[in-house]
Amino acid sequence: MSDLESAACPLCASTTAKALYEGRFAPYGLMSCQACGLGYLSPRLTEAAMLAHYANDQYFSGDQHGYNNYAAQAPALRATFRRLLQTLAKQGRTGGSLLEIGCGFGYLLHEAQPYFTRRVGTDFSAEAVRTAQAHADAVYTGGVAAVPSGELFDCIIATHVIEHTYHPREFIRDLLLHLRPGGSLIIAAPDAGSFWRKLMGYRWPSFKLPEHVLYFDQHTLHRLLAECGLETLQTVPYPHAFPLPLIAAKLGLTLPASLGRHALWLPKTTIAIAGVKPGV
Repeated sequence: MSDLESAACPLCASTTAKALYEGRFAPYGLMSCQACGLGYLSPRLTEAAMLAHYANDQYFSGDQHGYNNYAAQAPALRATFRRLLQTLAKQGRTGGSLLEIGCGFGYLLHEAQPYFTRRVGTDFSAEAVRTAQAHADAVYTGGVAAVPSGELFDCIIATHVIEHTYHPREFIRDLLLHLRPGGSLIIAAPDAGSFWRKLMGYRWPSFKLPEHVLYFDQHTLHRLLAECGLETLQTVPYPHAFPLPLIAAKLGLTLPASLGRHALWLPKTTIAIAGVKPGV
């Protein structure tokens, strides 16, 4: 494929890596950095090809990749985000203005209304932006660069975004340009160090190719945030609700229609870490 490229480790730049589940994900390759432990994709799609993929309106509604009917997951996603926001409030990270990167259809932004006086989001999908605009004060098309220069926030959240980034250090540093000193940055990603990944092997659902190009665990995500200058790093509990039909589909099962609206809370699927921007 002409859109494929090889990569060194995006966290430490080492070129010493071990192939995992070799041949299972062809033409892509899943690598484990032998220097820092980060999992990453190589070969992978070029960043330009991937951005075009995200911009496709079918990404959230059943494209070959992307999400199989993202809107159908709304109740489970909203429940997940409500619990996350409750946790952040208990940790003293709410209040003031919120920026969410990769906001999808705006479910978190909507649930955040009781916790923040201003709520802003971004997404690469024009369809997602149109939907999310009903749930926020402003939503921009694109990534961090789409946020107007000089606009600052008290809290920035990026859930299940960092695993899509090609340059994770630049991504975090660009976020910090929009975070007020003393503000909180919360980054959440699939936990590649979880027992789920070890139990399921190459069938782990978060091996979501070609979109997921990075695979973090507690150690590698903590290292990234610390080396980017964040302080007072703290793990944020992040239980995740999943629709029962989605879980069944991953296992190759079909559920009765009567169970379609039910969700199951699964622990340890997501690693989330919060840090504070120094300067107060």
